[in-house]
Amino acid sequence: MAKSRRPTYTKKDIVRRVSAQSGQNMQTASGWVETVFTVLRDTMMTADPELRIEIRDFGVFEVKTTKSKPKARNPKSGEIIFVPSRRKTHFKPSKLLKGFLSQPLGETADRDS
Repeated sequence: MAKSRRPTYTKKDIVRRVSAQSGQNMQTASGWVETVFTVLRDTMMTADPELRIEIRDFGVFEVKTTKSKPKARNPKSGEIIFVPSRRKTHFKPSKLLKGFLSQPLGETADRDS
């Protein structure tokens, strides 16, 4: 039994939607989208060591630190290794987004696009 592919939205798809909603051409919308993504990425990369970016009615992006694991085990060799702490990203959706996503699937077809 083959897995069904889920739809994947790319940056170009987002640019198309921004262009359509704003009434601007694709080149202008592309500049806006690229700028927003660049600013978010650069801001997250400056996290030292933790950071929180809150976007109202969308969600919160966080950079968190993980705990080091002094006694992790390599599953292939069984060797005990040390895994240092690192940073990871986390996204928490807003109440609006979370409320929509928690609806049963039959009700989501009624939403306005």
